[in-house]
Amino acid sequence: MPSFEHEGLIELFRHRPAFAAELLRDLLHIELPMYSQARVESADLTDIKPAERRADLVVLLVDGKPVLGIVIEVQLSSDPDMQLSWPAYVVGVRARFKCPACVLVVTVSETVARACREPIELGPGNVFVPLVIGPAAVPVIDDVTSAERDPELAVLSALAHGHEPQAERIGRAALLASLGLSDERQLLYSDLVLAAVSKAARATLEALMASGNYEFQSDFVKKYLAKAEATGEAKALLAVLDARGVRVSDEARARVLACTDTTQLADWLRKAATATSLDQVL
Repeated sequence: MPSFEHEGLIELFRHRPAFAAELLRDLLHIELPMYSQARVESADLTDIKPAERRADLVVLLVDGKPVLGIVIEVQLSSDPDMQLSWPAYVVGVRARFKCPACVLVVTVSETVARACREPIELGPGNVFVPLVIGPAAVPVIDDVTSAERDPELAVLSALAHGHEPQAERIGRAALLASLGLSDERQLLYSDLVLAAVSKAARATLEALMASGNYEFQSDFVKKYLAKAEATGEAKALLAVLDARGVRVSDEARARVLACTDTTQLADWLRKAATATSLDQVL
């Protein structure tokens, strides 16, 4: 099952597909074809990749015509078996969209990055070399102005450098850069940043947010704190049900964790104290 960090990294590209092209151009210095649009497509690679590990695909286009397919691979650990499938992704995307294609591997571990950069031998005279972005390639973004220009890169910077001495400044810049984004992106990016930085940096950032510091005086803080409260209520509810031996299906668990109505969660929690079945609670 993909982790929150894995899914969060994928979401950076789903929210802003052009981010994939910018990483290739600015961090790996790859010369790209001219394009006027970037969009996310279904990679449709389940025949060569398990459904729970599916890739995402960004296609660059000019006047509706594909000019480059970029398969996004998030790797949090080295998986040699999965790496063997990467050449097949490129061939499949190239045939489907009739344009050049590549695999872009994104990881927050330099050890994993080195392993992923290893050339893949296809046969005599044929070698496939993945395009890999690890922490060393990601710039440290610790000022708000730079972070606001590219919020996705600011979040990636927090993921790549969140345990370095400047983690607090990196996290603060990324959090402030997210303030002008949609509610969904604000909450996702803040979750990713706070989960990525060191414990000390996270404690400082959460204290700043909760203190009403003028930089964080916005609806975002209220929404984030409300979400954090709801998450705590949901986890408490599931813990009570587990302690009472009440079976909770995956569907019901997802429903509880997705609920942001603290009044509803509190009502469920009161019922869980005496309930003998999930139906009595929900």
